[in-house]
Amino acid sequence: MPVGTDETMGVSNGSALLEEQQETSADKSWFSEYRQLAHFFSLLCFLLVIVTLLQTFCLVQITFLFQSQSTLQETKLRDLTNRLEKLNQSYHLLFSQYPALNQYCPVSNSTTGERACRPCPADWTPQGEKCFLFSQDRADWMSSQYRCMALGGAVATVRTEEEQVFLWKKAQSLSQGDSYWLGLRSGGSDGSWQWSDGSPVEKGPEFRLHEPDNRDSRELCGRITPGDDYRRSWYISRCSNQLRRICERRQATLQ
Repeated sequence: MPVGTDETMGVSNGSALLEEQQETSADKSWFSEYRQLAHFFSLLCFLLVIVTLLQTFCLVQITFLFQSQSTLQETKLRDLTNRLEKLNQSYHLLFSQYPALNQYCPVSNSTTGERACRPCPADWTPQGEKCFLFSQDRADWMSSQYRCMALGGAVATVRTEEEQVFLWKKAQSLSQGDSYWLGLRSGGSDGSWQWSDGSPVEKGPEFRLHEPDNRDSRELCGRITPGDDYRRSWYISRCSNQLRRICERRQATLQ
């Protein structure tokens, strides 16, 4: 075999081996780069998962915190609303009682605003558990009743001898013989009498109602006219007569 041919074959084999080695090296380099790229994407996916979980956790925490704050705010709002309603109720109650405060506890010192409280309004006289007012103007019996009601009371009723004596003496000192309407009214055709609140008049030895002999059928009412005997001071008059009146109301309970 010629020498030139062997050398040529050796060179060809060496060149093929070299090319194969280069291809293997290239394959290994590409595979290494692929693995690195795969690791990178795996790491990136892991990081994305972690970030997603963190975002979800933060979102849940924010939602819970928002709901908690919302519930707290609603509770505070309800509490403030209830307090406001109570304050409004107290204000309206105080406002409604302010006229009574001025009646029963007028300002006694304008400089300090100090008030002096008493059981009866100004110009009313206390007696027992009642307050009495002796008017100066005159009116018929029904108008007198309305005027007493406008002051928070009614035309006076007499329940005890003590009240009778008090009214009789007070009328004597104020009226100079004038008469005052009482809460007495003829109740029917049987001649019975009743007080303005509808209760019957209990006649006794200390209370005598003087009736005229010529009693007519027109509406009749009772008056007190001071005289020498407090037991004989009630008289009958036509309800249309113009007389003064005695109003009564209960004493205030100051708390």
